Amino acid sequence: MATETSQTLDRGLRVLRVLAGTPAGLTVTELAAELGVNRTVVYRLVTTLEQHALVRRDARGRLYVGLGVLHLASAVQPVLRDTAVPVLRELAEAVGCTAHLTIADGDQALALAVVEPSWTDFHVAYRVGARHRLDQGAAGRAILLGRSARSDPYVVTTGELQPGARGLAAPVRGVDGLEASVGVVTLGDFALDVVAPRVCAAAAQVAARLS
Repeated sequence: MATETSQTLDRGLRVLRVLAGTPAGLTVTELAAELGVNRTVVYRLVTTLEQHALVRRDARGRLYVGLGVLHLASAVQPVLRDTAVPVLRELAEAVGCTAHLTIADGDQALALAVVEPSWTDFHVAYRVGARHRLDQGAAGRAILLGRSARSDPYVVTTGELQPGARGLAAPVRGVDGLEASVGVVTLGDFALDVVAPRVCAAAAQVAARLS
């Protein structure tokens, strides 16, 4: 038997998804054309979403994702962090490098969870909340890799964010709505044949825990 769904809720979620992917905003007419839905239906959906601050309208009548979405997103981050930390701890202890979960936040990479190894004399300090461009550093580049059609399992970078630091990260794949990577960073070199499989396995484990 087919699963029953709510057409109205489905359309409302599609409105948010389309607006989230359109930074320049859309008019009601443009949004209706994008969704293939009657303009009157879209107007009702938008009005309801506006009441919950999930959609905002500027003076020209263009529609954007509202600030209410940020409150929903901030509630998700602790869940991601709590899910990833045990995996990152195991990874950091196994390879002796600082391990991290990084997510995409607009055009930036945001370090959401960081675990440092307990037994090493020296390791890279990587701050939760640290940001950098997606096209810099292994963590951001791995997120971009996850967006692409390429099948490369991981990314390695050297000195892109900190002189002498080497990073390796793998995208977290297969979790709807999440663009993230799991990676490690260290000063100097590491055994690629040992570290790379562990990082890829950790990324897969995080994805499995979130699925």
